[in-house]
Amino acid sequence: MGTWVAIAIGLFVLGSIMALKPSGVDVRLDKLRMTARRLELNPKLVACPDWIRGRNNEYGKGMMGQYALILDDMKFPETRYQVIDGELRPDSTSDTQIEVNDGAQGNAGTQDVTYRLDHEPLNLPASITPLVKAVYTKANSLVVFWEDSGYVKPNTNPNYDPQHIEPDLLALKAAMYQWAQKLANKG
Repeated sequence: MGTWVAIAIGLFVLGSIMALKPSGVDVRLDKLRMTARRLELNPKLVACPDWIRGRNNEYGKGMMGQYALILDDMKFPETRYQVIDGELRPDSTSDTQIEVNDGAQGNAGTQDVTYRLDHEPLNLPASITPLVKAVYTKANSLVVFWEDSGYVKPNTNPNYDPQHIEPDLLALKAAMYQWAQKLANKG
């Protein structure tokens, strides 16, 4: 009888230890985000903003990866783009005018926003393109909202290969930098 109790306790302890081990998807996601951090893409897991279709294709539902490219030498207007049919399109829920205050008393007003990235194709790797939901610009940052967890899950990315993480993220960073250059170009 004592042997069975010792075996049961041993299995219970072993099961508890195995429960602490992260899943394969969690390990892959951690590798993706650590690589993004190393490439200065500033990844965060955030609640899905209310203007983006998240879980179950509902606005503002679930969690989403936010990868930001900070460019100290550039300034952008606050704009929001949704991805529709592989292209960036201005967010239909946002206003076409924004409030502007230059800091001087009484100099507040509105300014029309020019959507320079309208109809801009994503041009990202095939493993990332279907997961990108939106792009947001403000001040000196350009942010891509995407389902980064889908990148590492076998059911949404059956061709996942850890060797492709860095090249894919470099392609994302290059596209973000290209969009930033287009936004900064006044012409």
